[in-house]
Amino acid sequence: MKLYSYCLRYDDGAAPNPFWGICTLVICKPKIRGTAKVGDWVVGLGSTNSPIGDISDHVVYAMKVTKKVTMQEYDRLCQEQYPKKIPNWRSKDYRRRVGDCIYDYTSGSPPKIRWSVHDERNRRRDLSGRYALLSTYFYYFGNKPVQLDESLQFIIHSTQGHKSAANQPYVEEFVLWMQSLGYKPNKLYGEPQLKSEFAFDSDIRGKCASRDLEDDEEGLSVLQHNA
Repeated sequence: MKLYSYCLRYDDGAAPNPFWGICTLVICKPKIRGTAKVGDWVVGLGSTNSPIGDISDHVVYAMKVTKKVTMQEYDRLCQEQYPKKIPNWRSKDYRRRVGDCIYDYTSGSPPKIRWSVHDERNRRRDLSGRYALLSTYFYYFGNKPVQLDESLQFIIHSTQGHKSAANQPYVEEFVLWMQSLGYKPNKLYGEPQLKSEFAFDSDIRGKCASRDLEDDEEGLSVLQHNA
């Protein structure tokens, strides 16, 4: 069991997507999606520049990977079981707009991109992750993040990229701490920090695509530098 921790700079409800009873990580973070396995934990920590202040030592979400499928398999799974994960940009329901099943394989491969928070600029980076991570055991706090216990501060990763191997001594301690807080899994205890942007920003699609691309590119550079 491994623990992947990273700084979730843009919590908009798309990556991770905690809606409809299952938390999914399908776009962004290609390195984590490519290497994480069933049984591993993925933890998104807050940003120093979040809309609600410096929450760099707070947990925004934590998910235990309970299923890992290819992105093509995820598209089929959504059509059969999780249709609301397929983005509907015209919907008044915010959750439908941030659906993460954005790659349409119904006509084969390469897939088409559904109108969503990403566009063609994100294709290469998104698809390089190859897999979708699903969790039926997760905690999502969003704009009501939970401060890490002092003994777990080491898992904080404030720059781009992620931390995993160095977290190994803290995996079991983190899981026990998370379970000791009294929160029931698979519930949303807050809303995405950037939810309001979707109501007031007319260019939110372009903004989401641009900043996610920048975040993933910077993360790849950090990983290559540290390799």
